Amino acid sequence: MERIYPLRKLGKSDLMVTPIGLGCWQFSKGKGLGGNYWPTLQDEEIEQIVRLSMEGAVNWFDTAESYGMGESEKALSQTLQKIGKSSEEVIIATKWMPFLRTAKSITKTIDTRLENLSGYRIDLYQIHHPLSFSSTRNEMKAMIELVQKKKIRFIGLSNYPAQKMRIAQEELSKHGLNLVSNQVRYSLLYRKIETNGILETAKELGVSIIAYSPLAQGLLSGKFHADQDFVRPFGYRKYMGAFKPKGLEKSLPVINAVKELAWKYQVTPAQIALNWVIHFQGDMVVAIPGATTPEQAKDNVGAMRFKLTQDELSELDEVSRPFKD
Repeated sequence: MERIYPLRKLGKSDLMVTPIGLGCWQFSKGKGLGGNYWPTLQDEEIEQIVRLSMEGAVNWFDTAESYGMGESEKALSQTLQKIGKSSEEVIIATKWMPFLRTAKSITKTIDTRLENLSGYRIDLYQIHHPLSFSSTRNEMKAMIELVQKKKIRFIGLSNYPAQKMRIAQEELSKHGLNLVSNQVRYSLLYRKIETNGILETAKELGVSIIAYSPLAQGLLSGKFHADQDFVRPFGYRKYMGAFKPKGLEKSLPVINAVKELAWKYQVTPAQIALNWVIHFQGDMVVAIPGATTPEQAKDNVGAMRFKLTQDELSELDEVSRPFKD
């Protein structure tokens, strides 16, 4: 078997993760806001996806309170139990949903998170986005309390701008803690973190970037460009501009470059796109693609079995520059 790249340290923590983890939004069972974004997966399908991911060396999973109103957390923990994995064998990240809530909810709802995870510890707890009724400082104070009570191990953010990353780190540092990660959208077709200060701030603070949507909702697989008459986006994606004719035309040069490298390496376009995400910024970016089929799970782990050359990384950088804005 081809090599899997070494584990990476997540921020200033002792969490050692594979460059690619598994995003678990698709385990929502059709419930909650966005639950119908993906096809509803049966327990057997979820088990197969998790099993294949772990057999391919993936050692961490990202879920959230908002994914199916806890259904994703439950499905993940039940699956890990079924395949016989202990809390020491996996790393689990989940998130608190701040919408229409205050920071007090962080401590009030943590036991529900732990109950859904059925004994699996929360290695990384993240604020899902910055839109709440509380300040970043008060949110961090609540997260600090959870660390002190050993309810969670490390603290992360998601979708946070650079300025609020700095505020979070400033508050955490008062208690000898560090902001470990910021989970943000990042791919060859969405590179705004390179120009809006997030990536620069993460480097300065020693914060890891967790890239979600690293395949741009499946666009980088190339299938939507190959046959627009027969391959159509599922759910909400059909309303997104990127999946409409003009959007597909704009991203076509990137898709063609990805496909050319895929042919060279005898891998899939998705694997090339993922490989770029986990290597272009050195070791500071890790990715959490989802998977709704066993084939996609295999595809994800396959992206860790080779490495694009610096010239190839630069070639993809050049062709995707329009997506930095």
